[in-house]
Amino acid sequence: MSTTGELTVRVESCAGQLGEAIPCRFFLGPRQVDVAEVVDRWLGSDRRYFKVRGDDGDFYILRHEPLVDRWELTLFATAASLLAIG
Repeated sequence: MSTTGELTVRVESCAGQLGEAIPCRFFLGPRQVDVAEVVDRWLGSDRRYFKVRGDDGDFYILRHEPLVDRWELTLFATAASLLAIG
């Protein structure tokens, strides 16, 4: 676990259109979450961010540091919690 509050996760990736790593599934401890949809993606200075919807209906933001191939979970929101906001 990171000291900044992010959670290190194991991610299985596949190649995107430009050959970049795109998350296909990830593991939160023993729990597997398949990526149903990449909702959004953006670049940071040396990191890539992916907002994904899991096969469980929940939303996650995964951060990838490609130079060291490190993935972290930076945000988690249940679909129900997002509906309550709107």
